[in-house]
Amino acid sequence: MDALVQKLDIKLRQWQPDIAEQVRQSVLEIIELADQDALDILRSRVVEQQVLDLIDEP
Repeated sequence: MDALVQKLDIKLRQWQPDIAEQVRQSVLEIIELADQDALDILRSRVVEQQVLDLIDEP
């Protein structure tokens, strides 16, 4: 976990301020959802993209 925190800290300092703020907000949302045991209700982007691909197929 320390390595993850270290990498995130480095990246937050490297990214443009608006990107860093978006990441901070996303991480906070994930933490709040995890605290509420609600992560399983989120759709992953991969699954969402698969559904969109299926819709687009002829």
